Amino acid sequence: MIGRRTARGFVLAAVLLTGCSSGVRPPKPQPETVIAPTSAAPGPATEAAIALLPGMPPLLSPTDVYAGDRELSPAVAGQLPRVYVPNSESNTVSVIDPATFQVVDTYPARGVEPQHVVPSYDLQTLYVTNDLPLGGGGLLPIDPRTGEPGEPLPVRDPYNMYFTPNGAFALVVAEADRSVDLYDPHTWEQVGAIAVPDCPGIDHMDFTADGRFALASCEFAGRMAVLDVVGTDLVTMIDLPGGRGSMPQDVKLAPDGSTFYVADMMADGMYTIDAHTFEPTGFVPTGKGTHGLYVTRDSAALIVTNRGEGSLSVWDFAQQRIVRTWRIPGGGSPDMGNLSADGRVFWVSGRYDGEVYAIDIVDWTLLARIPVGRGAHGLTVWPQPGRYSTGHTGVMR
Repeated sequence: MIGRRTARGFVLAAVLLTGCSSGVRPPKPQPETVIAPTSAAPGPATEAAIALLPGMPPLLSPTDVYAGDRELSPAVAGQLPRVYVPNSESNTVSVIDPATFQVVDTYPARGVEPQHVVPSYDLQTLYVTNDLPLGGGGLLPIDPRTGEPGEPLPVRDPYNMYFTPNGAFALVVAEADRSVDLYDPHTWEQVGAIAVPDCPGIDHMDFTADGRFALASCEFAGRMAVLDVVGTDLVTMIDLPGGRGSMPQDVKLAPDGSTFYVADMMADGMYTIDAHTFEPTGFVPTGKGTHGLYVTRDSAALIVTNRGEGSLSVWDFAQQRIVRTWRIPGGGSPDMGNLSADGRVFWVSGRYDGEVYAIDIVDWTLLARIPVGRGAHGLTVWPQPGRYSTGHTGVMR
């Protein structure tokens, strides 16, 4: 096991147990080819077969970790329907009314390089993660009932942020420090850290079905890091088949809990990783500059953004293949986003074009192209269906 466990680490583990709240590019397969997993996939996650992270809400389905993402929680009653867009180069946040496709507000991010807008575990606050905080204020909280920002919070180097599936900790992805820093999500006191020295460019992650482990991407190393959520430790590093020619981005768990999908911007597709053994099992080509991964509201498919060619690919979980690739009319640079509450409209930022695209994924039409600030990045659509948020741009369970 890589990493070190200190006395503080044992304290953090106890809290979790109680449930308190670049190189040569590799040859690529032809676009029409799908390389299926090379080893037999384990059966779907079942609550009887696994021990959930203590304090984590029970699974609603033995075959779908996203079964709770069908309807809005009472916790979001009265919250404004809005799309929040962090503009990394303009250092602003644009606020869009999804009913009119109009920008209704723009305010300073109170930091440098705002990267993502992250819903809190309890769905009561949205946080803008400022990668280069000014005056120590790395997180800008937004009240989703008013859409208004509050006072910045002193969190260091938050490129991205997640929450443990039991809500015990906020996991601040401190990219520059090569660390995942643990904070109390109520007091915002730092209570620990998981060092990942061999993971330059750590940025995205997702959790196993039982909530006990996280798989994180190392953008500038062509590797993945496996984190022990209970022991707050680094378990191991995984080398992707593309090696240093890989550039892993977003990570998403399949609904049945068997497989992680890892978007790779240089390999132009998704790697598959066994969610039980953490072994790479295959590769699926999608399009140039593969970047973001989003499970549809019915858990039937995965929407993949191909930033380098302005397209979206659709992976069908049942058929285990790409069933559609759709290009944005007039081009674009789709990066990060999320679905509307009813699952019909996919909202995604145009990273290189200073715009946001609203795409009807039933009729596959572009509904709107909305100008925002420069470097539009990790937008979130709010409110989102689900019981709790594990972070990023609204990964709900």
